[in-house]
Amino acid sequence: MNEEENLKNEVIDSKDNSEQLEKIEKISKMKNIIFHIVAAICIIIFCCCIAPKVLQNDTFYTIPIGEYIYNNGISDLTTDNFSWHELPYTYPHWLYDLMMFLIYNSFGQNGIYISTMMFTSLLGISIYVLSNKKSKNKPVSFIISICAIYLMKDFLAARAQLVTFILFVWEVIFIEKFLEKGRIRYAIPLILMAWLIANLHCAVFPFYFVLFLPYIAEYFLTTFVDLDIDLRAVSRFLKIKNKFTKKEENKEKISKKIENIEFAKSERKRKRDIIRANPYKITVQKNHIVLLLIAVMVLSISTGIFNPAGDGAYTYLLKTMRGNTMDSINEHLPLTLAENYEYAIAIVVFLLILIFTDTKIKLPDLFMLTGLTILTFYSRRQESIFAIICGPILVGLIGAMVEKYDKETFKKIEKFVTGWFGSIVIICLFIILSTNIIKPHIHSDYIDKSSYPVDASDWILSNLDVNNMKLYNEYNYGSYLLFRGIPVFIDSRCDLYSPEFNEDKENNIDGRDIFSDALNIPAISVNYENKFKEYGVTHVMLYSNAKLAMILEDDSNYKTIYDEGNFKIFERLSAKENN
Repeated sequence: MNEEENLKNEVIDSKDNSEQLEKIEKISKMKNIIFHIVAAICIIIFCCCIAPKVLQNDTFYTIPIGEYIYNNGISDLTTDNFSWHELPYTYPHWLYDLMMFLIYNSFGQNGIYISTMMFTSLLGISIYVLSNKKSKNKPVSFIISICAIYLMKDFLAARAQLVTFILFVWEVIFIEKFLEKGRIRYAIPLILMAWLIANLHCAVFPFYFVLFLPYIAEYFLTTFVDLDIDLRAVSRFLKIKNKFTKKEENKEKISKKIENIEFAKSERKRKRDIIRANPYKITVQKNHIVLLLIAVMVLSISTGIFNPAGDGAYTYLLKTMRGNTMDSINEHLPLTLAENYEYAIAIVVFLLILIFTDTKIKLPDLFMLTGLTILTFYSRRQESIFAIICGPILVGLIGAMVEKYDKETFKKIEKFVTGWFGSIVIICLFIILSTNIIKPHIHSDYIDKSSYPVDASDWILSNLDVNNMKLYNEYNYGSYLLFRGIPVFIDSRCDLYSPEFNEDKENNIDGRDIFSDALNIPAISVNYENKFKEYGVTHVMLYSNAKLAMILEDDSNYKTIYDEGNFKIFERLSAKENN
């Protein structure tokens, strides 16, 4: 017999029940705190080990852009200063860029890595908090939080989206808290987070409001159903007809019909209340606080104007979706289940629970799950949002199922974890698991020399006039060249190089499709010499195994001036002659 059961027995025999009840509550609270601490430690260990060490494209351009903002302020964030094309630039995540530069400037590449681990850990804990809100089953919340972070492993990087992931999770937490309590202290963070996202990553600013929609849709749907429009229309028609009817006999018949309709309305309401109190699959709640939530959403939308980079919060995503980068960048492409088996498993688990058990799901959660599933199939980058938002929804479903079928097993798990022996065992297991995860890359360099032209950049800076050259480079390593201070033809800020973003409306000049040219030139889909002449290219950098590199070696107009490792640099001789 455990300590809690002993205390409960004492309550029965004791005259002072209140003191004993307080002891039971204290023990229960203490066990909850211990479980949360153990879960937080394990989540942090796992997140730190799964966070990537090797820097990637977006990180490379983030740092110099942040340095530029640090040195020049935010008074003029309209033009690009890193490509030699002289293009307008929206600066979609100027605040994040500035933050990452400050970290890099103080702590170097170690600082970037540590910040990635910290943000990943904060994301993991945030998912755990939301999961606990969806279900009080702490073991399930912990397990699904770990699974959600694992599902997101391909999206974890020193990028602005890592911070916005955290804000999206807390957005859902505060929306649900606001709908429960109706207090302004939960509304203010929603408005502030909208402003933060507009400045940290304005490309996802519209998505912030997508997460409001399931709750609003539930309210309007229930309001529409409660209106009983068909009965109201018939009742209204009969009342008008009764007004113009002269015979008393007919008036009585019409009045009787109106009474029957009113009775039918009350019967419908009674049946609806019964169904909503004991739903079969979907729980529905009509919460009038949603009207205040709409006001909060409108105020949040207005925060997009407080952005020194212009109207990007409202226009960036629209321009991106109209552009041609959606068909070429991997994360924008549609998701295929055959290549994403973890996501396929998650979908199957949802379907199994919803179809083959009597577990109930809240209507907003169903809307959220359906909407994010559709968005994920449309663009695989939404798989990350699916993991962090729908993971806690899955916790709610599994928690409800466990509560009905096997509550005692999970109570035993909680009891084991909150004991000193169980806590040590669980933490040690996660240390062992996480050590195996981090082993392959813990000794890796921060910059992968096989993917990025580290030595070639050193050579360029020592031997070429970077301020007067026009270097053609391929897409995948352009950001690293930018990081080294070498003006680029293109980098991973792909939208900048699409016509939707660099058109000159004042002078009625259409935008240039530099992005397509950058992809087509090494693929020999266009005449490379004509394109190089059009852009005034003086030098060409290519991967050594690129098809175009082999062609240029045999072209008398191009001289190989660097050939080491995975990169080659060519000088375009006709460009020198023209100068």
